Formats: sequence, C-alpha cells, structure tokens
Amino acid sequence: MLHHASLGVSDIERSAAFYDAALAALGYIRVWDDIRPGETGQAIGYGNPGGGDKLAIKHRPDGQRPPGPGFHLAFAAPSRQAVDRFYAAAIARGGGDNGPPGLRSHYGEHYYAAFVIDPDGHALEAVFNSAE
Repeated sequence: MLHHASLGVSDIERSAAFYDAALAALGYIRVWDDIRPGETGQAIGYGNPGGGDKLAIKHRPDGQRPPGPGFHLAFAAPSRQAVDRFYAAAIARGGGDNGPPGLRSHYGEHYYAAFVIDPDGHALEAVFNSAE
C-alpha cells in the first residue's frame, strides 16, 4: 500500500550515520542522497539494493518533532540475527532502547523483534516473523 515514508531529522549527518548502520544490518542501503552541507532541503533515501527508496530522512533542523505515542515504523528483517544486528547498530549509533531483541509471543508464535528510538525520537522496530 505504501510507496515510501519520510521522517524529519534535526541533524542529517548524525541521522545518516544512524540509519546507514541500522538499516545495513537488515540488508537495506542508501539508494540516493542529496547532501549539500550547510544548505536546507537535504535528504537521503533508503531501500533494497537496486531499488527505489522506501524510507527517506529529510533535514528539518527547525521544529522537527516525531509523531506521538502509537506511531512507529517496522522494518522487515531477513532473520533473527539481523534483528539482533539492527538493535546493536542502532544503540551504538546513538539510538535508545525501546525493547531488546526477543520473541514477542503476544504478536505471534514466531514474532521476533527489537525496538529502538532514533536520535530524533522516532520509534522504530525490526521484525522477523517466521519459523527458522
């Protein structure tokens, strides 16, 4: 249903380091960028190698606020180990813990996920929902 989602970030370089590392753990890469240090309107798009963007981060240094409680983005992970790597990379790059990797049986028998908060307060999840 969704073509892509965009998030406003207050510091494009900090956020790029965070998303480059966290999303690489899931197999996603930077598919385009428009980085012009010191200028407004900078952005970076992430997605599958060889594909278009599914997530864009957009530099919004003034008035950037994450959506309120109840909103989060969940990224598909190719394995439980990828969920673990996502969580470790996110925490190492300034993300906050919002639920360490583990089974979430209340969501399903095989629902393995980790939850983090990015440096701007956006709630993120990585999930693998399959029997290995």
